[in-house]
Amino acid sequence: MDAGDFAAAHDRLRADTAIQFDMPLAPPPAPPPQWLISLLKAVGPYIEYIAWGLLILAALALLYVVARHVIAHGLPFGRTPKTTTPDAAPEWRPEAGPARQLLAEADALAAAGHYAEAVHLLLHRSIEEIERRRPHLVRPAFTSRDIAAADGLPGETRRVFSRIAAIVEASLFGGRAVDAAGWQAARTAYEDFALPQVWR
Repeated sequence: MDAGDFAAAHDRLRADTAIQFDMPLAPPPAPPPQWLISLLKAVGPYIEYIAWGLLILAALALLYVVARHVIAHGLPFGRTPKTTTPDAAPEWRPEAGPARQLLAEADALAAAGHYAEAVHLLLHRSIEEIERRRPHLVRPAFTSRDIAAADGLPGETRRVFSRIAAIVEASLFGGRAVDAAGWQAARTAYEDFALPQVWR
């Protein structure tokens, strides 16, 4: 193709209206409204003071949040608020009549040489007493160790229950039969708790 033919082909291509050669320019952005221009001109000399004012307001808001937390919890951030310990739960004791009846039943088992059964009886009745006093404390999957560690169990109750539970667990899982000494230890712990000297 010579130069004349190329020029003719170029002219035909340019004459084709289906082909767009010129890209339209994007329309210029709309100018900001006049009220905004006037506002910026008005506050321009004070923009630094406005920025400092906003910063001070943010700091005051943060101090307010911190102060509310300290007032509510009495502790700064990053520390766990002090909660009521299990030992702070109100103390309670079994009623004297049922406690004496329980000891009589357990004594009868121990007198027949059934020391393990006697200690088990003390443990099971103690669990029933805990369920009665604290209906939502004992859960179906709880072991006696879980019950002894549960929140809401008073300190003396926890100590006595843990002592009896330890003797039972040593028998069930430690392979050690409950002897007369083990029974007497469990009985004494329960009696001292349920029937203090002033009650006997």
